[in-house]
Amino acid sequence: MFCWGLVTLSHVLIKDRGGFLVVIALTEGGVIPATLIYLGSFYRKTELATRLAWFWGMQKIASAISGLMAFGLLRLKGVLGLEGWKWLFLVDGIITVVVSVLTWFYLPKNASSTKGGIRGWEPWFSEKQVQIAVTRIIRDDPSKRQYEKRVEWADVKDAATDFGLWGHLLITAIGLTPTNPLHVYLPSIIKTFDFSVFTANALTAPPYIYNVRERGLHGAFGATWQLVGWILLRFYLRIQTKVYLAALFVACWPYTHPLNIAWMSENTGSIGKRTLASGSVIFAANIYGVWGSQIYQAKDAPDYHTGNTINIIFAGTAVCLWFIQKYYYTYCNYRNEERFSKLSEAEMRDEERDADGRGNRSLKFRFTT
Repeated sequence: MFCWGLVTLSHVLIKDRGGFLVVIALTEGGVIPATLIYLGSFYRKTELATRLAWFWGMQKIASAISGLMAFGLLRLKGVLGLEGWKWLFLVDGIITVVVSVLTWFYLPKNASSTKGGIRGWEPWFSEKQVQIAVTRIIRDDPSKRQYEKRVEWADVKDAATDFGLWGHLLITAIGLTPTNPLHVYLPSIIKTFDFSVFTANALTAPPYIYNVRERGLHGAFGATWQLVGWILLRFYLRIQTKVYLAALFVACWPYTHPLNIAWMSENTGSIGKRTLASGSVIFAANIYGVWGSQIYQAKDAPDYHTGNTINIIFAGTAVCLWFIQKYYYTYCNYRNEERFSKLSEAEMRDEERDADGRGNRSLKFRFTT
């Protein structure tokens, strides 16, 4: 977070496009993968999805605030010789650096290391509470006995050959693709209504303010919501009020990314694979920008018929992927039960003894569906 804040601040020094490319390539935050692993050390599998929903909920609130900040900061063009967009990066960078330093000194390493620094000189928990906090996590997931275990090559191979993990990566890359054009081009869509650039940025805030419930009862429900929103946006054409409402509707979809990550985390089985999976899913949550940024083309403006049709295809595919992933895990559970029931008593004992080491490859592992 600190490094990313410095990169943000360094945008103030950019003089040309080449400088932008060099600076932006210096670092890419590992904040989210580290956060996923960190939260997993405090919460059980059934509790993680809710915490991740809060985490990404705060991200959406930040997106709403950034739209309002842009409305004001872009007006500072020329102050101290800086362009308006540089003021935006400057303020964002300062906030990020300050928060990262406070976070370093505030967040505890684990439940037993909560005193000192700005956390206070008294521990947050009694010895009994620490024991309860640790025990409940280990009972929920025995693999967390060695939570600080290093990733090994065996974990890499295990993750690379896990079809379930690949399913989550596909859901991420395909399901989030339509969000890229809306996020990047929502101000320009609104600007076609003849608003100024400042008002257009301010109007991007409402969908992020209302999208505070990020966890749906089912990922397919959220994906279907997004699909319906893109269909409305595609066929409302240039009726200004309806286009804005349709854009608001699709931007307020029940965000399924936290649910997908929590589901993936529950079903990885081992700490090493979970660490690799967390990094991989963040890669998938960023790589879609490569093709997502190409969906809206200038020649397709201002209605973006072709672009919105492509968004509909991606959103529809995501709905199918959620159902396929659920079926796959249901099938795996059925297959494991069948195979385990056919083992001899000695083989059953061996399977139970080695269950922790084999992770989700064990016949005793039960996938969350």
